[in-house]
Amino acid sequence: MTTGDLLLSVVVPAYNEATTIEAALRQLEGVPLRLEVIAVDDASTDGTGAILDGLAGTGLVHQVLHHPTNRGKGAALKTGIAAATGSVIVAQDADLEYDPADLPRLLAPIKEGRADAVYGSRFQGGPHRVLFFWHAVGNNLLTLVSNMFTNLNLTDMETCYKLVRADLLKRLPLTSERFGIEVELTARLAQAGARVWELPISYSGRTYAEGKKITWRDGFAAFFHILRYNLFPPRGKWRER
Repeated sequence: MTTGDLLLSVVVPAYNEATTIEAALRQLEGVPLRLEVIAVDDASTDGTGAILDGLAGTGLVHQVLHHPTNRGKGAALKTGIAAATGSVIVAQDADLEYDPADLPRLLAPIKEGRADAVYGSRFQGGPHRVLFFWHAVGNNLLTLVSNMFTNLNLTDMETCYKLVRADLLKRLPLTSERFGIEVELTARLAQAGARVWELPISYSGRTYAEGKKITWRDGFAAFFHILRYNLFPPRGKWRER
């Protein structure tokens, strides 16, 4: 893949992020990359969709897509992936936990032709806000179990920052509608024989009082997803490189 005018498509799934969505988009505006920003409002009830529509003509966001009913993060990501026209695609949460300033460094292994996908790890020593011990334990355990099935040596399977070559990502048979998308995407990349890199990122996690949505129930569900997506991959030619 050449470095030239590579276009990075950034998919921003948003559900009830009215207080942070504009700030998240303004962070992306400062990234020294050629970006295509696609925001997907997942039937928010707090005015997020209206804010996005109002920003559509400002240059902060290039496409605004709406789900008529709430379907989940996975569904929002798939909608954005289908609409993306860039050479590489990444998700950007709208909650300000992930810093887009990390994106140029994460993109480098793909631009240089050394990787098909790059994960930004919150657990490789980058600067981060100190928060919940048990969340870290849960993330590490999920990553360990996922690694046992995928044979990848990741430190952060659940990270939002997964940059993937668009031609590869668009052919992966992704079916998860909600938070299981992180597990499924990792399983499918491994099954496709993708060259996966991992680099440290900064992370400013938020508390539940600040709007964090993922819960322990999602963590338990992730174990089921690991078994499901790794033991029963879809048939077809999607794994051919």
